[in-house]
Amino acid sequence: MTGTAKIISAALAAALLAGCAPSVPDSGRGVGYSDYSLYELERARREAELQSAVRPTAAPPVAATPSAAPTAPGGISSADLAAAGIGPAQTLPSAAPVSAAPLGTAPATVAGLDPNRTAGLQASPSNAAPASVNNGGISDTQNFDAVASRESIESDAARIRELAAQYEVVQPTALPQRADAGPNIIQYALNAPNRRGQEWYSRSIFHTQARFERNCSAYRSPDDAQRDFLSRGGPERDSLGIDPDGDGFACGWDPAPFRAAVGQG
Repeated sequence: MTGTAKIISAALAAALLAGCAPSVPDSGRGVGYSDYSLYELERARREAELQSAVRPTAAPPVAATPSAAPTAPGGISSADLAAAGIGPAQTLPSAAPVSAAPLGTAPATVAGLDPNRTAGLQASPSNAAPASVNNGGISDTQNFDAVASRESIESDAARIRELAAQYEVVQPTALPQRADAGPNIIQYALNAPNRRGQEWYSRSIFHTQARFERNCSAYRSPDDAQRDFLSRGGPERDSLGIDPDGDGFACGWDPAPFRAAVGQG
């Protein structure tokens, strides 16, 4: 065998091996970069399978000759779409026309619902306005027609005279006098020359702590003790021993809040 024959035999063997080998997809295109026509055909086939799974029977394919069949966008012929189970678009049955109620006709009444709120009113001169209903005792005094139908000028004048007869003038009287609650401890607090705990008056050496606690426990509050202390001759005298430190304030009473109220500090 000559060299040329060997080259031809090797080329034929390589061609046969290439034809038998499986094709390897081109990964250089990436996802979504295959032939668009094949993609559309595969998508149409999947949609046809989904539709056939929902419908009991699938529509028969439409026969068409390959030569005369028009092509859809993307290079897919209608014959290929029909083979995939996709036929011509089906038109939905037209809905029955809804006839409007004639003017002046009252809408259907639903139990528990006000037809004027649910269906509305036909605005027409021939359709009278709904009459207002006085529900639950709501006053209709703002409705001129309702008031005018039952009142008159004479009835209004009679009502004014009736109200005038009920008018009563109350004469002013003297203010009630406040009962005497004893000495004014507020005035005493503002005029006292010393502070709490500062000795200002002399006291007996017989005033003991036990006597002080016993007598002070008989009062409801330090204010009551101070009033009684002043009414018994205080602050100069302390017959009950309720001011043992001689500051003029009985049972721990403190004039500071009253002085602070008027800014005396």
